[in-house]
Amino acid sequence: MASKQPSKLSGFVYSNTGWKYSAATRYALFLFLGLVFYFSLSSDLLPKRYDIKVNTTSAKEITAPKQILDNKAKLKAQEAAAEAVQNKYAIIPIRADSLITLLLDRIDSLNQDDLISQSDKIGIYKDVIPQRANDFVQSFINSSRSAGTYSDTLLEEIQSGIAEQAYTIPEETYIKIPRLTSQDIIEMKQVAREIVIKLMNDQIVDAQTARAKVAEQVSVSSLSQRTAREVTQELVRLVIMPNKFFDEEATKEAKVEARENTPDVFIEQGDVLVAKGDVITPELYTLLDENGLLSNEVNYWPQFGLLLLSVMLSAGLMVFIRYSGGTGGSGFKYNNSQLLMLVLVFIITIITMRLAAFLQTDVRYYVGFLAPVAIGAMLIAMLLDMTLAYFCSILFSVLASIILNVQQNTVFDFTFGFFALVVSYVAIFATHRAGQRSTLLKGGIMVSLFGTVTVFMLKLLGGGVWNDTQTLYSVGFAFAGGLLTAVLVIGLMPFFEATFGILSALKLVELSNPNHPLLRKLLTETPGTYHHSVMVGNLSEAAAEAIGADGLLCRVGSYYHDIGKTKRPFYFIENQNNMENPHDSIEPALSKSIIVAHARDGVEMQKEYKLPKPIRDIAEQHHGTTFLHYFYHKALKIAEEKGVTPDFTEEDFRYPGPKAQSKEAAVVGIADSVEAAVRSLRKPTVVQVETMIEKIIKSRLDDHQFDECDLTIKELDIIARTLKETVMGIFHSRIEYPEEVKKPKKEEGAATT
Repeated sequence: MASKQPSKLSGFVYSNTGWKYSAATRYALFLFLGLVFYFSLSSDLLPKRYDIKVNTTSAKEITAPKQILDNKAKLKAQEAAAEAVQNKYAIIPIRADSLITLLLDRIDSLNQDDLISQSDKIGIYKDVIPQRANDFVQSFINSSRSAGTYSDTLLEEIQSGIAEQAYTIPEETYIKIPRLTSQDIIEMKQVAREIVIKLMNDQIVDAQTARAKVAEQVSVSSLSQRTAREVTQELVRLVIMPNKFFDEEATKEAKVEARENTPDVFIEQGDVLVAKGDVITPELYTLLDENGLLSNEVNYWPQFGLLLLSVMLSAGLMVFIRYSGGTGGSGFKYNNSQLLMLVLVFIITIITMRLAAFLQTDVRYYVGFLAPVAIGAMLIAMLLDMTLAYFCSILFSVLASIILNVQQNTVFDFTFGFFALVVSYVAIFATHRAGQRSTLLKGGIMVSLFGTVTVFMLKLLGGGVWNDTQTLYSVGFAFAGGLLTAVLVIGLMPFFEATFGILSALKLVELSNPNHPLLRKLLTETPGTYHHSVMVGNLSEAAAEAIGADGLLCRVGSYYHDIGKTKRPFYFIENQNNMENPHDSIEPALSKSIIVAHARDGVEMQKEYKLPKPIRDIAEQHHGTTFLHYFYHKALKIAEEKGVTPDFTEEDFRYPGPKAQSKEAAVVGIADSVEAAVRSLRKPTVVQVETMIEKIIKSRLDDHQFDECDLTIKELDIIARTLKETVMGIFHSRIEYPEEVKKPKKEEGAATT
């Protein structure tokens, strides 16, 4: 059973012919969708290329497709940063106090030698004192070089700097030195060391400045003897030397560090690189070439990557649709008309994202939250299927993360991708069972609220604060985007319903309004049929929902399934109140023609009022090709009474069909027979109802009425059980329940204890 059923969705009846079921058309639609993905994302993922040459005039304006590193400007910035670096100086801890001590010790030793004349001492001092000072400096240089304390360049700078600022002791000072006694030298040594240490603690670049302070320091010292003060002053001036030297290598390193720390200089996205009419200089040409904007050397890898992405999105959707339906993976769940509608939904959603992206800038990135990214998910959930809507939401989030991305050097923006996924899922949950247009507005408010919370959360996680201007703008645009989504969906729903013949829940609720002209006609002209149709609607809705079919479609289809009876109302028993049955006075063949015509008449009336095809299909198929037993046997009896051979067969007393093509049509057919049968019972019992339902279903099953729909045996059992429970609920007061066997009093008492 149901081995070769046509595709269906919510009661659609398909014949497997025409472009709607063409495999070539189906794959062409998915190919077209892949192209839509490719071209809609190309401006975001592929750089523009221009055919230009050096020293030619540009025929068009060239703007930066993304943030571009400006190497020339960076070099200028680096040089400016290096020039701004001040010279680096090294502070050298030269122990000049040791030198003054060394000199005074030598003087004390030489002055105590009586064998040397005073004139000789003066000559020795002239040679030894400057030489000792030079040797001290050279010793410091040599030890520092051996220890690797300072670089050779700095040591050379120290040596030359000290030599250039060397102090020359006046001739008269050498004459005074031999006059000093040991006691004088002891006093001088203490004072001289203190002065040297004090002055050398300062950073000395110019020794002359420090030497100018020596006289003042000596004058306030404890030295009282004039000769001692004068000699001390000159010796201190000799040992005072610069201790702050220009460090060439440190300066170079600082300049290098300044160049390295210079931030990159960027040409922002959208900035003009080449104005129209500008001459392409070699520098401009190099800039364009480095950023892949020239067509002379095309890099096809980005195109190939975008092609793979487009194929993955389109092929993933195709595979999901093929293997997520109820056909066991053997066929597509939707026909090509519905796939075309799906492609159109993707195009509309991408266009809305593009419009928001057009208003975006690096500074006003939050405008992207205004994009009604949930519009596609909401439309798919209401027009096609909730499961498909959830899958498509993932694709929409990928598209949003690319199209609304304002970050540089990244393909996807997690913020917009996650935001799109959240609001899409909320939209599906809030509206997939929408029964009124106002529900869409409520769904839009839900999208606004959850979108606002999502954006607020992401901003806080990113280190923002609640009252930051960017945060408030982002939250505001996210809220407005949800409302915009609802407005657009409300406006687009009638277009899709009318253009593609989609019967949404909203449309079904509208058709169930008793004020519809056909239902008013049914109620006023055939009240018995109207009551019958309402009962069938209750039964079929419960049974359909029990097996996962569209219960609302069954209910509304039941309301209209017998609308054809309004043409000849009194030929149907439910409308024959206190009157003779017209069929008693006409031929069985004519009776049969009148009875079976109500299905065809109903379809014509529904076409006149432009009712959707799924509703018409239920009216046309709910009897299938079932057999009219009563009129057939009546015809046989008449032929027998006349003694003639019947010139008709059972096939002449069958409905013309077609058989039920969907679960919904089959369920309505079963519920129609069950309701009529129960109504015919005067005092139905539970056993009678249960037996009658099983008999009706088995009769239709044996008559192959379910061969062209995909009802299973298990689902038929569920339908039977559900119809039994529903009938008992509807006709509760009329159904007689079997009396319970009274238990012995002893047992009753035991049961209550």
